[in-house]
Order: sequence, then C-alpha cells, then structure tokens
Amino acid sequence: MHRIAVVVVDGIHSFDLAMPLQVFSTAHSLDTEPGELFGPRLYDIHVCGNGRDLLVAGVGGVEMYRMTPPYPLADALTADTIVVIGAPRDPEPLAEGLELLREAHRRGIRIASISTGGAWVMAASGLLDGRRMATHWSRANVLAERYPQVHVDTDVLFIDHGDVLTSAGAASGIDMCLHMIRQDFGSAVAADVARHMVVPPQRDGGQAPYIAHPDPGDDHGSLEPAMRWLRERLGEQVTLAEIASYVGTSPRTVNRRFREQTGTTPLQWLLRQRVYRAQELLETTDLPIEEIARYCGFGTSIAMRQHFAKHIKTSPTAYRRTFRAF
Repeated sequence: MHRIAVVVVDGIHSFDLAMPLQVFSTAHSLDTEPGELFGPRLYDIHVCGNGRDLLVAGVGGVEMYRMTPPYPLADALTADTIVVIGAPRDPEPLAEGLELLREAHRRGIRIASISTGGAWVMAASGLLDGRRMATHWSRANVLAERYPQVHVDTDVLFIDHGDVLTSAGAASGIDMCLHMIRQDFGSAVAADVARHMVVPPQRDGGQAPYIAHPDPGDDHGSLEPAMRWLRERLGEQVTLAEIASYVGTSPRTVNRRFREQTGTTPLQWLLRQRVYRAQELLETTDLPIEEIARYCGFGTSIAMRQHFAKHIKTSPTAYRRTFRAF
C-alpha cells in the first residue's frame, strides 16, 4: 500500500486539507469481490503536524474548526509521498517543517504541494530553486517577488518534475492528485476515482479561463449567448467572421473579447468544446468514432485523433477503452 503523509501547518484552508484526503481515500483496486462496490484501498494516509493545536480556516481566513494532527511530523519521513498544505496567505513556514521537506527530498520521497499555501512552503524550502512552480494566479506576482529564484507559472494547473509537484490552486489540486494516482496505479484507477467524485479524469488547458480580467465596460457584455450559439453548431464549420456577425461586432473585437473572458481565441474555444463533446459521446454512447468526428465538427476520425493526441494526450479509441474498463 502506498503511504501518503499530509503535512499541515496552522491556518490551513479547509478545502485544501479535505481535498487530497478525499481523492486518495477514494482510490481502490479495481479487483472486487462479488457483491462488493470497492476493492482494497490503495493508499494509507496520515495527517502529520508538529503536535500542537492548529486552525483550519475557510474562505477569507474565517475559523472553521481546530484540530491536532494525529501523527507527528517525523512520520512523514517514512512515507512514499508527502503532500504539503500551508496557510493560504504568505505563511512563515515552520523551520522544522522546511528541514523535514529537504530531508525527505534527499531520501527520494515524492513531494507535492496543494494550492497557494503549499506553494509558499515549497518555495521557502528551496526545492524549486531554478525550476518552474505552479500556483494560484492571484498570488503569483507576490510569490515571484518574494522568491525570485523560482519560476512561477500561471499557465498550468499543475507541474510535475518527477520528484516535486505543485498545483495551481483550489480545485487544481484534484487534477494533480488524479495525475499522481494515474502514475501510481494507472489510468483506469484514476478514471474510477474521477467518476466516483464526478469530476473530469483529466482537464484540458490551464488557468487562463479562470483568471480575473479588468471589467471591459458596458459595451463589452457577456459572450455567453454567443457561446451557447456555438455549442449548438459544433458540427458546422463556423468562421470567425460568422461569430463576429452573430455578436454584432468586428472579428478583431470579438477575438479580443473572447481572450478577455475565456483566455483564448473564439476558434480555439470552439475546438475545446468539440473535444469535450467528443469525450462525452465516447464515454456514454456506442457511436462509431467516424460518426462522432462528423457530429462534433472534426470532419474525419483522423482529424479528431490528431486533436485528441494534442489536447487529451491519447487517442479516441484508448479514451473510450479507459471508460469501458469499469
């Protein structure tokens, strides 16, 4: 059984703590006995701290409850993986916690951090000096100024260096944990966990669609009506000029407004929707792949396969097989 130590400090966010516990505890072997819903558990999870009572906070630092971690920090050095959860607002990491991470790294223990709080701890540890690190877009500039030796990246949901992983923020930790399960026990187990949690097995893209942009003004309203219009026409070859005509503006303006509100261009956004729809049909229907390709606007199965290889890192056939495995 793979052992995970979740290392916590005072002021941790309640969601950051609950999320890895939920994801990893949902991972079970796919080999089940007759009449059983789950097979044997695949992870043994310990929450480790310095032995003192600590605050678990909600949004804005509001106190949710207090807890005493049931296992000491030293137990983390016997784990296969350490998951670091720090306080979300510029914490002063415990000296013994930083030294523990450095020693764990020397021992070859895989280390991953959750959200902004974990990012501060990881940056302070020095384990990411000269390397890229993911963190929440809202705190990236502050973190980069404090730790200029770390290359902060807001374009990704998580980064895996093999020995060290970092996640962008909030729910991106789920993406990272599913990725780790995929590494440890394969894609079928990770997909099974995702299905039980009702989340995508693997999200495409990065943080760009979620980044807050300045209000573009009253003459630049929501593009949601145009997005609905496009979703209804996934099988058609819609041009940028046609999108601009529907919105009632120029192609240049509609391109800029899509970037402001989604982080990408209209045609790239439309391509993502086609991929998402194809994933849904592969999971839930027995339609031939060629027919799905036409229905979703790819034209041919060859074109759809190329886009799957680029965005999903697998083929439509392999994707369908993963979901049919359970």
